[in-house]
Amino acid sequence: MKAVVVTPRKAGSGRLVEIPDPQLRDGEVLVQVQQVGLDGTDAEIMRGQYGEAPPEDDYLIIGHESVGRVAKRTSAADGLSPGDWVVAIVRRPDPVPCRNCAAGEWDMCLNGQYTERGIKGRHGFLAEFYTETPNYLVKVPAKLSGVAVLLEPLSIVEKALEQIKRIQSRLVWQPKRALVLGAGPIGLLAGMLLGLEGLEVHFYDAAKPGLKRDLAEATGASYIWASEQQLGHGLAAEIGPVDIVLEATGFSPLAFDAMDMVAPNGIVCLTGVSAGSRKLEVSADHLNLEMVLSNKVIFGTVNANRRHFESGVRDLQKIEARWPALLSRMITHRLPLRDFAAAFERPPGHVKSIVEVA
Repeated sequence: MKAVVVTPRKAGSGRLVEIPDPQLRDGEVLVQVQQVGLDGTDAEIMRGQYGEAPPEDDYLIIGHESVGRVAKRTSAADGLSPGDWVVAIVRRPDPVPCRNCAAGEWDMCLNGQYTERGIKGRHGFLAEFYTETPNYLVKVPAKLSGVAVLLEPLSIVEKALEQIKRIQSRLVWQPKRALVLGAGPIGLLAGMLLGLEGLEVHFYDAAKPGLKRDLAEATGASYIWASEQQLGHGLAAEIGPVDIVLEATGFSPLAFDAMDMVAPNGIVCLTGVSAGSRKLEVSADHLNLEMVLSNKVIFGTVNANRRHFESGVRDLQKIEARWPALLSRMITHRLPLRDFAAAFERPPGHVKSIVEVA
C-alpha cells in the first residue's frame, strides 16, 4: 500500500512509499483511510523536530487526524461492520501502566511512556489502510463523513471545555463571555462549542481579516485583528468582562496577557504548544496579586479520551444543524496523496488542509 513516512528526527525526509499492507489480527478491523488532516504537530515531525518510530521499524507513518471506513473485520471485533465510518483515537496507554492509564485516563498519563498513532512509537494514518481494535475506534454517522476528519481536533476542545466546567464547579458560576486566542481549526471549533453553550464569543487572531473572520462572524462571534487591538485591559474594557480565555495559538506571551485580563473568578485554558525558547519580562508581582485576589485559574490541557471523541460526534451534529456547511468551509485545501507536501504550505486564506487518500 501507499503511505507517507518520515525518518524521525531527520528534516526533509517525508516521502510517499510503497510498504506491505497491514496484517489483520484477531479482534481487529481493517480500515480504508478516506481523509487525513495535517496540523502543526505533523509539520514539526516533517521538520525533524519531533516523532518516534515504532520499535520494529526505522520509519514512521505520519498523520493522526483521520476518517475512514471499515473494510474488513475479524470475528472477535465486536461493534463494527464493513462500511462503517470511523475515526481513530490517537493515544494509547503506557505499558507500566501509571495509575491514570490503568484507570483509562491515558490523556492524563503520568510517566510519559504512552504511545500515539503517527507521533510517538506507533504508525499513523496517512496510508491507504490501517488495522485497529474497536475500543480505539469511534463510529460516526455517514452524514458526517465529509467533516469527521475534524473530530480529532474537536476532541481536544471537548476535553478543554469539560475541564473548565469541572474546575469552575468550585463556585457559583454563570459565564457570559469568552475570548478565543487564535482562529485556526482548534480556535474556531472552540468558538463554535462556546457559541452552542450560549456564550458571547470573541476571536483574537493575527491573520488579516478574510476567511477566518468570515467563519468567526458566521457563528455570531466578533473577530478582533491583533494588528489593530492589543491584548490587555483595554480590550477587556471594550468587549466587557471575560469569563473564559481559551488560548489556541502556541504563542506563549499571550498566556501572560490572558492571565492579566481575565475577569475575577475567571479561567484561562492553554491548548497551544510552545516549542521554542522565547524569553520575556513579566510583571510577576502584579500577576500574582491578580491571580490570588481575583480567584483566577490558569491550566493547560492536551490530548483527549474516548468520551471526548464521543461527545465530539454529538457536537459535530449540533454544529452542522446550527451553522450548515460551516465545518466544510474550514477545510480550505484538499489534496491528493501524491501532493501531501503541499498540505504544509500556508497560502493566504488557509485554515485547514486535508489529504484525500481514497
